Amino acid sequence: MDSNLLKVFLAVVDTKSISLGAKQLNFTQSNVTLRIKQLEKSLGYELFHRTNRGVVLTLEGEKLFPFAVDIVKKVEEARLKMQNINYQERLKIGSTQSNASIRLTKFIEKINNDFENMKLEFKVDSSTNLIDELLDYKLDIAFVNGNPNHKDIEVLNIFKEDFVLVQSKDKVPEKTILAYKNGYLNRIFLEQYLSKEEKRIYKRINLENYELILACVNAGYGVALFAREIVEKYGYLDKLKITEMDFDLDTYLICRKDYSPMIENYLKDLKLI
Repeated sequence: MDSNLLKVFLAVVDTKSISLGAKQLNFTQSNVTLRIKQLEKSLGYELFHRTNRGVVLTLEGEKLFPFAVDIVKKVEEARLKMQNINYQERLKIGSTQSNASIRLTKFIEKINNDFENMKLEFKVDSSTNLIDELLDYKLDIAFVNGNPNHKDIEVLNIFKEDFVLVQSKDKVPEKTILAYKNGYLNRIFLEQYLSKEEKRIYKRINLENYELILACVNAGYGVALFAREIVEKYGYLDKLKITEMDFDLDTYLICRKDYSPMIENYLKDLKLI
């Protein structure tokens, strides 16, 4: 069975549309239609019902789906292992925004100095999304907040974080949580803490810029949770009211247990000070 045809099948399942599946794959719609027909012909079954709203899996398509996911993952795993069979040619790295602000530059410098021929690729996202991508073999390693405690994940290294609640010194802050994005653990932990401590509902505002968030906190527009190093980096450590928070949000450097990078031991001993 051609794994490339299965990739097309999965893209159409994911988007519930031939046209959107083609867009996801950067193929033409006619190309995707042809490949789906090829797959259906090879199996002897129709895999999709075509409707005005898109496509829906047939019973046979539903049966194929878990096998397709497994086959495509295994093929990708084999391709990556063969690509890096002699040395780590490429390292796909995931990082939270906070880790990227604090230590990713240092990480890049050390890797470039110690492995000058290694190509690095980056993805910055929430811990939850990064863990999902790691489990899907889309990342080799990831810096995430908190221990994932997942049976398929190995912790390579831990970087201690000192998280603090920041508020205005001069003004009573509005009942608003200012955060980078939905799904980020520092926001989730802060929401849980505030709802427990004050029994009040806080509004939520996303601002995708740390310096802007800190400026808004300083102006009294809300509160936020940050690693102390970030507050210090942007010059707000002495400007804001700082409250120590005992949250388990240390940064964990992780990989899949069945797909550890060739520089695993190097990463375990890595110091980023």
